[in-house]
Amino acid sequence: MGNLFGKKKQSRVTEQDKAILQLKQQRDKLRQYQKRINLQLEKERLLAKQLLKNGKKEKALLLLKKKRYQDQLLDKTENQIGNLERMVQDLEFAQIEAKVIQGLKVGNECLKKMHEVMSIEEVERIMDETQDAIEYQRQIDEMLAGSLSQEDEDAVLAELEAITQGDVELPDVPADELPEVPEATEKKAERDRPRKKPEREMLAA
Repeated sequence: MGNLFGKKKQSRVTEQDKAILQLKQQRDKLRQYQKRINLQLEKERLLAKQLLKNGKKEKALLLLKKKRYQDQLLDKTENQIGNLERMVQDLEFAQIEAKVIQGLKVGNECLKKMHEVMSIEEVERIMDETQDAIEYQRQIDEMLAGSLSQEDEDAVLAELEAITQGDVELPDVPADELPEVPEATEKKAERDRPRKKPEREMLAA
């Protein structure tokens, strides 16, 4: 049925992850074994003490020998736990190193592509053009600064301030009267006007 709905998604759990999980499980089992043995040793120590009070020295001695053997087992167990933890740390660090190396690989590939798009010669050309443009603009600024007097500079600043504040002066209204229209022009305008029909023609219509 699963194939009907598409391919099965690939699991993100790697073999390294599985190995780390198994090592941690073994470590946890050894720690549980340590706790169980420690409880048992404490009981046997109290029992040996009670046997000595009851005068059963031989049994107490045998019990203490057994306890000594179990102490040695606990030491070996502690060493095994240490080895497992170091192995887990090494695997986890190896995973981090692998991710770092992969990141460096991707970064190097990106840099190579960028270098292919823009060569050293292209960068030098752009830098030269930029420097030429900066030098050209500097020369223009020096020429403008040297050609204007202080009075011109003040006038330019005042005009800029007026434009910024919207203070634009409108031209003055002329004080002189408008010129008269010539007579010929008036007659021509009279001829162009539509004439009214006589009243008789209007009544006949």
